[in-house]
Amino acid sequence: MALPFLSSQTRRLDQIIAIDLGARTTKAVHLQRKGNSLNFLGYALQDAPAYEKGLSPQLLGEHLGAINQALGGRTKQVVLAVGVGDSLVRHAELPLVPAADMRVMLKFNSKSYLQQDLPDHAFDCYIIPPRSGVKPDSAKTAQKCTVLVGGAKRQLIDDWQTAAKNAGLIPEQIVPSLIGPPNAFEMAKADVFNKEVVALVDIGFKHSSITILLNGELMLSRVVGIGGDRLTNGVAEALGVSYAEAEGIKVGLPDEVQSTMVTLLAPLGRELRASVDFFEHQQDKPVTQVFVSGGSARSDYIVQILQTELMVPCTSWNPTTFLNMALPPQQMGEVDQIAPQLSVVIGAALASL
Repeated sequence: MALPFLSSQTRRLDQIIAIDLGARTTKAVHLQRKGNSLNFLGYALQDAPAYEKGLSPQLLGEHLGAINQALGGRTKQVVLAVGVGDSLVRHAELPLVPAADMRVMLKFNSKSYLQQDLPDHAFDCYIIPPRSGVKPDSAKTAQKCTVLVGGAKRQLIDDWQTAAKNAGLIPEQIVPSLIGPPNAFEMAKADVFNKEVVALVDIGFKHSSITILLNGELMLSRVVGIGGDRLTNGVAEALGVSYAEAEGIKVGLPDEVQSTMVTLLAPLGRELRASVDFFEHQQDKPVTQVFVSGGSARSDYIVQILQTELMVPCTSWNPTTFLNMALPPQQMGEVDQIAPQLSVVIGAALASL
């Protein structure tokens, strides 16, 4: 699945770097297509630049250049993922017309189709095929179709293009980060993706997202303004320790903070449960499993607390399992530990390969 606000591709790429510009940590991967398989050549995790809204293209370009060098600087083609706080992914009913015409319709009349005025936004559309597999007649332009719409501010897209070029990179695509976990999950757990009703929860720094998949179709997506930052701050306040110490405690989770973590996670659990309830009511189908990614998913106890709140089996998952490992030796021993943080960026890379 791809919803690129920018796409300069004219051919299938044989390798790509993808960068997920998180609010606290920037994640990046380098993938290479070789025959019918994909090689995992490297990854990088670096602190995101400290800034309020409006990091200049020059400073962002310096950051992107440093990330590329950390990956070895072996390719210039890059995909950038726009975080869930700066992008949107929505379902909409649109006339069955070419995607270029859909983008124009959304640009000038977003409120009619998305129930929200979104001036100065860039959009892209992905037409969801009918579940029966029968494609509608494209000649019937008046017919409605269900479309997945991605959107982000045009200025942000322009600034990111400039930043990438300043770093000596070629921006192939800019995509909403919310499509990353479903893309990676489809490859990592193909049977579950195609045959079950599951929810993917990605716990980011400031936001968490939930997407619900029904036999491979993205049926619902929602962003919640609760992330790992709130959990870490809560642990820091409860124990009277620094933010950095609290971050390590949060993942290790000794006994003395487990009750605190239950309290901190309850609001997120309620919001996620509300999304599951809404889907189950609308579709009359139960969500059978929840798969959790993001930095907080490295803690088994956090995943267990979410399972108690959601009343559905929850587990963390590894988005690298379908890749051929061609990592540098020093990264081979660490990849399993940091893998839950890579679901967005691996999925973004897959959108272009």
